Amino acid sequence: MSDRQFLNYIDGAWVPGSGSDPIADLNPADLRKVIGYCTDSTADDVDAAVEAGKKAFAAWRATPAPVRGRICRDAARLFEERTEEIGRVLTMEEGKVLAEAKGEVLKGAVLVEWFAGEARRLNGETVPSEIPNTFAYTTRQPLGVVGLITPWNFPMAIPAWKIAPALVAGNTVVIKGAEQTPWVTELVVKTFVDAGVPPGVLNMVQGRGATAGARLVAHPDVHAISFTGSTEIGEMIYAQGAALGKRVQCELGGKNPIIVLDDADVGMAVAAAAKGGFGSTGQRCTATSRSIVQRGVLDEFVSKMADAARAVVPGDGLDPATTMGPSVDSDQFGKVHEYLQIGKDEGAEVVVGGSRASDGELGHGLFTQPTLWMVDRSMRVAREEIFGPVMSVVPVDSFDEAIEVANAVDYGLTSSIYTQDVNTVFQYVDRIETGMLHVNSPTIGGEAQLPFGGIKKTGIGPREMGTQAIDFFCEWKVVYIDYGGGMRGGNLY
Repeated sequence: MSDRQFLNYIDGAWVPGSGSDPIADLNPADLRKVIGYCTDSTADDVDAAVEAGKKAFAAWRATPAPVRGRICRDAARLFEERTEEIGRVLTMEEGKVLAEAKGEVLKGAVLVEWFAGEARRLNGETVPSEIPNTFAYTTRQPLGVVGLITPWNFPMAIPAWKIAPALVAGNTVVIKGAEQTPWVTELVVKTFVDAGVPPGVLNMVQGRGATAGARLVAHPDVHAISFTGSTEIGEMIYAQGAALGKRVQCELGGKNPIIVLDDADVGMAVAAAAKGGFGSTGQRCTATSRSIVQRGVLDEFVSKMADAARAVVPGDGLDPATTMGPSVDSDQFGKVHEYLQIGKDEGAEVVVGGSRASDGELGHGLFTQPTLWMVDRSMRVAREEIFGPVMSVVPVDSFDEAIEVANAVDYGLTSSIYTQDVNTVFQYVDRIETGMLHVNSPTIGGEAQLPFGGIKKTGIGPREMGTQAIDFFCEWKVVYIDYGGGMRGGNLY
């Protein structure tokens, strides 16, 4: 039992929320362990955070962009130095194994470092004007106060890749992190503050999405919302933001396929599918949840994939022997097991797993057996996001059928193909309906300098990461300077 309190950070001070119902922060590997309590924030707390951002905006906007970038650069270095500390907290709160947690922190540091460099590339353009004696150019300016709403599955990296471009572009920030991972969000904000972010420029409100998150979206002085989370909530935020005239960016769900053709290196494909499907307990938006396998290699793939599933060791992520952690909380655990029952009711053939992992100490946590099952493409479990360690295998007869099955879902985040035929590779690139795609490599991952996001119901609004992230947090301004000294003629638009 711990009495640690996770507070808000508003205008340079750590303060409790004004609500009366703090949220217990439980270790999902052992629900008997209370890590602490997340403060309960109300609309009043969000209003205070936004007001702090408004007051700090003018000075932060006037801070030269390279100076803002140096602060982010220093934050990146601090994240590297604090990898062990933040990684251990991340494992305790979210559940992923320590190696994955530390890897997330290092990825977040790389992202922040890259955006720090973009502070020296907030370029516009000089453009020839059709009007004589006129100098035309474009420049960028920040939006103002922006709201960031981040999820629990990557509680360090996703806040980092939203905060850094927002700050580099000259905005002030109010972030609402996930209530399941308040300590990690606190450590992320503290690292930016320790790197030199001034009071009021970066504010954090802990608490529930239904109260704190909803007020952040609705607040009239918040000019943009960047959200990562469920499709249902994202679509509501986008609709509300549009009605209020806000700029909105949403990264939502996925149902990511790996296509394995008859000429594939099956061993490589299995390793990729197992890493993408069972790594991070399947709790990645880029997780591999469908293996679409041509019948010529189906038996070999299923046999080797079953061996990979049996080799997974569920447990506490701080135990070096553990290779897969728990679901993050009881709600997510319940969703996974609801889908396991749906699949069985639909006739899915369970090859491995399919139940709770509850032997010994596992019974005190939220563990699911790594599950491999054979499904029909029409089943709900083959089309809907589960967000757990569940791999659905869909047999197909041809590449054309594989593409058809891969595209026959509402989502389009990422995908992968395993084949040795370069002609097939380029047909796949042309025809697959995903925003990111991989050839002979797993569906997971993304690099700081490249855009991240998907199509269809996966993504709404501009992409994250890469230069597109900076663009989201900027407003373009076009400037005409007439140096001729007289009234210009010609067409006036």
